[in-house]
Amino acid sequence: MYTRQRILLVFVLVLSMVLIWGLSKGVFASTTENYADVKLPDIVSYNFDIKPILSDKCYTCHGPDVNERKAGLRLDQEEDAFKELSVTAGKYAFVKGNPLKSEAYLRMVTDNNDDLMPPSESQLHLTTHEKELIKKWIVQGATYEKHWAFIPPKKIQLTAKTAKEWEQNEIDGFVLQKIIDNNLKPSPKASKETLVRRISLDLTGLPPKSEMVKDFLADTSNEAIETLVDKLMALPSYGEKMAQAWLDVARYADSHGYQDDNYRSMWPWRDWAIHAFNKNMPYDEFLIKQLAGDLLPNASKEDVLATGFNRNHPITQEGGVILEEYRSYYVSDRANTLGKGVLGMTLECAKCHDHKYDQLSHKNYFEMYAFFNNVKEVGFEMGVGRATRLKHYADNPYITISDEDAEGVLSFINRKEGTSVNVMVMNDSLPRDAFIFNRGEYDDHGEQVYPNTPEAILPFSDALPKNRLGLAQWVIDPNNPLTSRVFVNRIWASIFGRGLVETLGDFGVQGSLPTHPALLDWLAKDFMENEWDIQNLLKKILLSATYQQSSVATEERKATDPENLLLARAGRFRMSGEMIRDYILTTSGLLHTEIGGPSVRPYQPDGLWKETTSGSGILAKYVADKGDKLYRRSLYTFWKRTSPPPGMTIFDAPTRDYCEVNRQKTNTPLQALALQNDVQMLEAARVLAQNTLANSAHDDQLVQTIFKAILIRTPKIEELKVLENYYLDAKIKFGKEKENAEKLVSIGSFKKPETDPVKTAALMLTAQVIYNLDETITKE
Repeated sequence: MYTRQRILLVFVLVLSMVLIWGLSKGVFASTTENYADVKLPDIVSYNFDIKPILSDKCYTCHGPDVNERKAGLRLDQEEDAFKELSVTAGKYAFVKGNPLKSEAYLRMVTDNNDDLMPPSESQLHLTTHEKELIKKWIVQGATYEKHWAFIPPKKIQLTAKTAKEWEQNEIDGFVLQKIIDNNLKPSPKASKETLVRRISLDLTGLPPKSEMVKDFLADTSNEAIETLVDKLMALPSYGEKMAQAWLDVARYADSHGYQDDNYRSMWPWRDWAIHAFNKNMPYDEFLIKQLAGDLLPNASKEDVLATGFNRNHPITQEGGVILEEYRSYYVSDRANTLGKGVLGMTLECAKCHDHKYDQLSHKNYFEMYAFFNNVKEVGFEMGVGRATRLKHYADNPYITISDEDAEGVLSFINRKEGTSVNVMVMNDSLPRDAFIFNRGEYDDHGEQVYPNTPEAILPFSDALPKNRLGLAQWVIDPNNPLTSRVFVNRIWASIFGRGLVETLGDFGVQGSLPTHPALLDWLAKDFMENEWDIQNLLKKILLSATYQQSSVATEERKATDPENLLLARAGRFRMSGEMIRDYILTTSGLLHTEIGGPSVRPYQPDGLWKETTSGSGILAKYVADKGDKLYRRSLYTFWKRTSPPPGMTIFDAPTRDYCEVNRQKTNTPLQALALQNDVQMLEAARVLAQNTLANSAHDDQLVQTIFKAILIRTPKIEELKVLENYYLDAKIKFGKEKENAEKLVSIGSFKKPETDPVKTAALMLTAQVIYNLDETITKE
């Protein structure tokens, strides 16, 4: 199958250019009227999924009526591709099995410059290999298939390759095949110092403790890495790391959003997500509880709490809004989040009209919308002023978590005894009719619709209930081609820095092609066969030789594969803002490891909240916390939608106004300035310096000690020499400017040093230099 799929990859790209030119010249089409959006296809899948050359759906929702436009030759419709050409009687664009009777192919290989496709003036040329691929596809029968992502994954057997001794599990066979096919070799295995740091960051988001490093380096057994993985997965920080990424998908925030952006009490849902990952809840159960936990038979309070996932969307508290308009926004958000975050489809593109590229109709969108339309909610419940006075921090419907709950089924909730907290959840207590919204307008109803799913993905079984529980069961159906692939791909991206499909939230025809389609399918199928076990999936990846390679990019590898698509080396990429801050807090000894609970407010520049508030509500002014709350993991940092934590947005964190599955990766001067000047960073360097001085009896070991604490490795001789010289120079400088030294070591709220301020300041700046190294903020 995959050979034919690659043939079409070239075929569609080339033939699209050919036919566009031909259509413009009247070669193939009977008319060229109203072709306002004729263009080269943006996406080609690796099978026989043909995108329209002339689309009758390429206008915006406010454009001319679809029926006014007529298409010429359309390659997305199999019957069109093989019918007689309207202006050349007796000829066909393709004839199955016969390239010499396929007019499109003949024009690609002709010596007649007047007939050549693509035409010479287009500056586009086909290689001999590309022509042969198209010919081979026609000879094989010119078979059309569904879009690759809509075909359920299957495990395939690989042909034997050399270097078999390099492989450590099934993943390596798929990767090695690609590497060898491109005349490369895998990279050597990374050092144990590199691996212990890498694995710890991937599983806990934190650098490893010194004791764990010592044990791992001393373990010479073949099971050393597996033992390390098991230890890290057993830590509470594992669940925190996994939940961090899910908060972006779930668009979690501690405020409602919109203009007034007041406080909401959703943090118990976050505690549930951490708890779910730490107990290694299977992914199918994880999804069912969040999508429809309230509809489960004998649903527990934990099941209901999980449905807060659906209520994480922005909610307005601004008076004067149209209630039904905003309620429709909330319902749409839930459908969109399911589409992007779980199914990897741009479902929202079908809200105003049929999807321009994917097999998602306007009707499909509102059939999915109908599943989420029965919540007993309104578009506006109360204004920010009244909500603040009444301490109303959860719109209906909500559950109340009390002492009794916290001692029972919700024992994982970290709350102060004697207090209760309300959390927004789901119910289906107010059934409503659903309609297609013409042009996406909430008050322009078209045809009535009923809960249903896109047939192109997987038909909705008659045996399933027509509610969110039925939808959830459809989502995790083994025959659903998307759910497992999308999650496996996201896990892969979190580890390697790039997914096997680069577009994590778009598996449609506009998304990227898989670099290793057979591997993606194998992982997806294996994931389901192993009962959706997330830790088993992670372990499989981390124990592969592919993962354990060095990340060093040789000149040969950079020249052949600059983006590392072949995976002939390990991924190397900058950590997220949350991971960088947590890394610095951990290595300095400042991190407070309490699990769960309400969000906290660490250091932040003055005035930011004031700039994004209407002047009322409890979030009008930012007041930093004190004590241990300043040093909690970044997962717990208060998230105000209109003013997210600046230390994280500088490093590309989203606003969480809507579902995000893949953060941008930028490199800006602001990031370097934050690392150099942020109070949290300076305080961490100071605390590391004062603790090192207090615990070290030898001055000649100071620099080496902090280097190893931060980078989890011994410095090279030349590195140590440069840093020691820097430390000595700083010490001389501060010896002459003791007042500046004392001022510097006073930064931050943590207790001030009892050590020599001159030495502390000098070592603090040395630590700051190491914290600013590319290696420190990079996972490699």
